[in-house]
Amino acid sequence: MPDGRGSIFDVLDRAVERGLDVRVIFWRPNPESSGYGQTFAGTSTDFDLLAARGSRFLARWDRAPLAYCHHQKSWLVDAGRSSETAFVGGINPTFAAVEPGHMGEGQRHDIYVEITGPSASDVHHNFVQRWNEASERNMALGVWAHGSDERLPFPTDLSEARGNTVVQIQRNVHAGCYSDPHAAPGCAPYQIDIASGERSITGQYLLAINAARRSIYLENQALPVPEIAYALEEALKRGVHVVLLVPGEPEEYVSLWRQRPERKPFFDRLEVLGQYEHFVLTGIAGKTRSGDRAYVYVHAKIMLVDDVWATIGSCNLHANSLFGHSEMNAAVWDRDVVRALRCQLLLEHLGQDTEHLDDQWAMQLYQRIARENAARWEVGDVDWQGLACSLNPATYGESKAR
Repeated sequence: MPDGRGSIFDVLDRAVERGLDVRVIFWRPNPESSGYGQTFAGTSTDFDLLAARGSRFLARWDRAPLAYCHHQKSWLVDAGRSSETAFVGGINPTFAAVEPGHMGEGQRHDIYVEITGPSASDVHHNFVQRWNEASERNMALGVWAHGSDERLPFPTDLSEARGNTVVQIQRNVHAGCYSDPHAAPGCAPYQIDIASGERSITGQYLLAINAARRSIYLENQALPVPEIAYALEEALKRGVHVVLLVPGEPEEYVSLWRQRPERKPFFDRLEVLGQYEHFVLTGIAGKTRSGDRAYVYVHAKIMLVDDVWATIGSCNLHANSLFGHSEMNAAVWDRDVVRALRCQLLLEHLGQDTEHLDDQWAMQLYQRIARENAARWEVGDVDWQGLACSLNPATYGESKAR
């Protein structure tokens, strides 16, 4: 962690030493999903590590079906108390993810939203449901530092409202993971569909894109699946200005897919979007210590619509997140909050304050600066305005994307 605070386990262990009840749900991969990267899978070696540390936080491991993963990344502080606070987003607790700044040397662009009030109680409810039904709770090496029969009580009261912003917690949950329909405070019991699971994030992405009338600003680790790409094209036909920020260096699977003829329809949808003048595919690139430019890895998963609505969370726009993984997003209805977020992001990416611009003019400015910076980089000029650099949708994923 930053500022010499050690690893994530040091942070959790110190919290236990202060007398806090600290609990973690870790995802345990299946053989089909074991290639997703760094995990704390609860192996015997992992348990030996916790024992050697003397760690006393409580943990359970949870599997997702088939090749999917539990991709929610939420934190909950003071659950059920007046100070209840939740964090929802996509940031992993690794050094590269939490190191501040956007130097173009292995750093990430990512985002969390801090939530208080009734919506934090929904994050609390989700944690209790997952904790009580974690798939490995009765398995060997399935729990740490507590009995496998322990159940947490669901929240009985909503946290008091802490402001005027309307926030809704949304989830994607695969069918068959959790069965307890226990009602959230003030709500009716809710049974996750036994056939299709819960897909409220996926549904609302489509609803929000279809409702857009002026602008859509997207940051995502993944290229949009055809269902999302079709909706974006319809928005472009309506005259909506669209900025799509993705990793400047494509994910490895994108390069592999570019070589497979059966994947051509996937890239055809992206290339169609690129034919609209008011669409731009872009990355961000920071100055390196040597004075060159290098792409900053985009791991954020957010969308802003018409300067009035936003979603922030863990859900990528690829098929796994939209139709298989468990995910959590927070949707925000508040013109002032969403506009302020747009201005903050564009100040960072464009090096220019857009507070005096409406959302469409701001998107046009983003498109212009990103294209100008790409042209400069093409001839070796790294003196840019901001970080944004447009990418070519027709070649994204090939050996040279810009």
